Amino acid sequence: MTTRDQAAGPPLYLSRRESEIMDILYRLGRAGAAEVQQAMVDPPGYSSVRKQLEILEEKCCVDHDKEGRRYIYRPTVPRDQASHGALRRVVRSFFRGDVEAAMVALLSLSDERLSEEKLEQLLREADSERNTP
Repeated sequence: MTTRDQAAGPPLYLSRRESEIMDILYRLGRAGAAEVQQAMVDPPGYSSVRKQLEILEEKCCVDHDKEGRRYIYRPTVPRDQASHGALRRVVRSFFRGDVEAAMVALLSLSDERLSEEKLEQLLREADSERNTP
């Protein structure tokens, strides 16, 4: 296991390929480089996948167990924690920290208008998340 403080959250930047690998590991739970490569869209070579997994390990996003001669990788950050961190970075980068503007953009992506009841539910959930230690 890594010695990094998990409360610090995921790294500030993941490349497109690193994000794809993390998505695969979240979906599979744990996998070797060959399984990750198989699950990738337009995969690079095996050694490139191994290198990207090593970089993700250096960034403290994944850890590995050794099974025989194979390294089996797994995410070290829960998916919900990683998604909150990613969304926080998007709000900071693209909306200059303006949460309201980001919410408007997210809500405008929906094909249907949210009811008052659904909006109230979302506010309750946001308050609950904010008050969770």
